[in-house]
Amino acid sequence: MHAPARKAAGGGGRGPVAAALLLVAAGVFAFLISYSVLAMVLRGGGGGGNGGGGTARVGTGVRDPVVRMPEWMRAAGGARGRRRPFHVALTATDAPYSRWQCRVMYFWYKRMQARPEGADMGAFTRVLHSGKPDGLMDEIPTFVVDPLPAGKDRGYIVLNRPWAFVQWLQQAKIEEEYILMAEPDHIFLKPLPNLAFDNDPAAFPFFYITPSEYEKIIRKYYPEERGPITNVDPIGNSPVIIKKTLLEKIAPTWMNVSLQMKEDQETDKAFGWVLEMYAYAVASALHGVQHILRKDFMIQPPFDKKLGNTFIIHFTYGCDYTLKGVLTYGKIGEWRFDKRSYQDRPPPRNLTLPPPGVPESVVMVYISCAWDQKLVTLVKRVNEATANLPRWDDGL
Repeated sequence: MHAPARKAAGGGGRGPVAAALLLVAAGVFAFLISYSVLAMVLRGGGGGGNGGGGTARVGTGVRDPVVRMPEWMRAAGGARGRRRPFHVALTATDAPYSRWQCRVMYFWYKRMQARPEGADMGAFTRVLHSGKPDGLMDEIPTFVVDPLPAGKDRGYIVLNRPWAFVQWLQQAKIEEEYILMAEPDHIFLKPLPNLAFDNDPAAFPFFYITPSEYEKIIRKYYPEERGPITNVDPIGNSPVIIKKTLLEKIAPTWMNVSLQMKEDQETDKAFGWVLEMYAYAVASALHGVQHILRKDFMIQPPFDKKLGNTFIIHFTYGCDYTLKGVLTYGKIGEWRFDKRSYQDRPPPRNLTLPPPGVPESVVMVYISCAWDQKLVTLVKRVNEATANLPRWDDGL
């Protein structure tokens, strides 16, 4: 044995007993370090990683529904020190109702992508499932795919969404490793970072997607031998940030499950307009994919009253108020903003701002950071987009 090796093994002249004691001590020390690190990971990072002060329970066999990314996961992601761009993709039709929403959405995507914090916001594609080009081809990057065969959607046009993604993923060249599935009625409030972590996609949890309440129905598509019903996340396909390789596996299953659900009368009646959302959640579970649930992904006024630290506003619900700022949901208000009021034409420029007293989420008083010190409302965002988009009144 050469000298350096003897010194390392024998401790520089110590006897074999001393060397053995040193080895035992080193082993115990290594065990304690490994145990501490493992325990911290299982707890979600030593506090605060569970969306509050609590920690995930270990050994219960139940997956803790992560609402905020655990601190240890955030640190691991940040330690990479590299940009993780995602490709923004939204499915759309060529109807006026879809076109004007896409224009507003793309306008704010470009605004947020241009900011320093928008580094993760990669390329953008409108996946147009009308089968032919439309008047927005030169304004918005668009990939044209075919709709489902006539009558296959049974009047539920959303069934074209998974089929559109299947075609786009198979035919398009997508440079980014991740994909954000978005929708036309999304408006970016601030630059969106990549909320996914490796093979753990990020999604928004919807209060009206409740798999446990429909276990009997879901078991038709996700049998008991595949796992507990809690494996089916309370999500839809959008907004979701997911690895492209995972989505390539899930999308065909999502399409098939959607069609099967629509053809089953019991399922169709139970799920209604959110059927395709349940289908995505089930398809993900069938592939063993579960999502980091991010409540801060977006807000949905008028039910979400506070802005919080959110990235997207989803204006899917009508906002109806009296001139005193009292919500009249379900009844047309003296002041209203409802996307469904503009099915055949875009909303006019310079929409009337909401009256005083309307909650923060509707007024959308948004104080930007140092780059833009101004107050912005949902309606102001729509107005700013329409003021800057050419030929808005033509209904392109």
